[in-house]
Amino acid sequence: MQAQIKFGRIAGISIGLHYSWFIIAALITLSLAGHFHGVTPQWSDTVVWSAAIITGLLFFAALLAHEMAHSLVAKAYGLKVRSITLFALGGVSQIESEASDAKSEFWIAIVGPVASLVIGFAFLLIARLSGWLPGTEPRTPVMAVLLWLGYINIMLAAFNMIPGYPLDGGRVLRAMTWWITHNADRSTRLAAQVGQAVAFIFIMLGLYRFFVGANFGGLWLAFIGWFLLDASRSSYVHVELIEGLRGRPVADIMERDCPSIEGHLSLQDFVHEYLLRSGRRCFAVVQNGLLTGLITPNEVKHVNRALWEQTSVQAVMRPLSQLRTIAPDTPAIQALEIMSREDINQLPVLSNGRLEGIFSRRHILGCLQNHAELSRR
Repeated sequence: MQAQIKFGRIAGISIGLHYSWFIIAALITLSLAGHFHGVTPQWSDTVVWSAAIITGLLFFAALLAHEMAHSLVAKAYGLKVRSITLFALGGVSQIESEASDAKSEFWIAIVGPVASLVIGFAFLLIARLSGWLPGTEPRTPVMAVLLWLGYINIMLAAFNMIPGYPLDGGRVLRAMTWWITHNADRSTRLAAQVGQAVAFIFIMLGLYRFFVGANFGGLWLAFIGWFLLDASRSSYVHVELIEGLRGRPVADIMERDCPSIEGHLSLQDFVHEYLLRSGRRCFAVVQNGLLTGLITPNEVKHVNRALWEQTSVQAVMRPLSQLRTIAPDTPAIQALEIMSREDINQLPVLSNGRLEGIFSRRHILGCLQNHAELSRR
């Protein structure tokens, strides 16, 4: 998940915010404002909204602490953490490689919920020391902020411990199964299937509550279930992808009949004669049989359409000096990690300066899908 708003770096980790985070922030703020209005009518609108907004902002800090706990433990185990992105239902740490054993996977997964629990009980303890009595409503806005931050963080820990991959609880389940079976792929597949089952339960329960009068609360539960279902399916696909690539070099999977064009070709001719007719999205630009660069629709769209006829492919292509290239004997999993780390969709495969093929996400998925269909038959 890509961050749309970036805040800088903490401990060398890029911190970002996805636009969907504003959904949960707005829901928390509106819900708390309504609650404070109902139970403390003596508070002014300014006080009510200030307390609700401050609670929402501090919830952002709590989410960040949850994800930082994951990331710092991952770094302690030697894994490289690229970024943290906070979104509607929590956050995600972009860890460039998987844990190497069940023990490290367990501690990386469990530390986030533990951090949220500690934060939650710490807020409740401070509220208690400030004079709040369990079972009563807070008397002051500060006490209200402390109390609800405690509740929210404990709920965040509980939600993340649902045993459905890729939630933290699912990762803990994966680690425990991995430790018992000594098979990481099988463990991930099992955790993802449990995650899908839990997601279906959430969706059915949410729809049932909606139709019996829970209204938005039921739809919100169904939405959480849909999110879990989509995330579990994506994790399952990822496992199948890694299993299909393991032990195979790039040369076994790359697209060998990569279309190539000359650099002197105009963008007008390139678009109409090659791009639109072939349906392909990546073309190698060659000169005297040697690769000089790549061009995709992304480069074309930055040029005014009126200038296509006067602009050559060579003028807008990504030159070879700016491309990340790999050799035919590069392990396919390593190539996929490079694409993920550098956020690119294809890698030119070179041998002695000559283009041997293109290793692309689209071609990888197509090959693995064909292999899966043949295996089922």
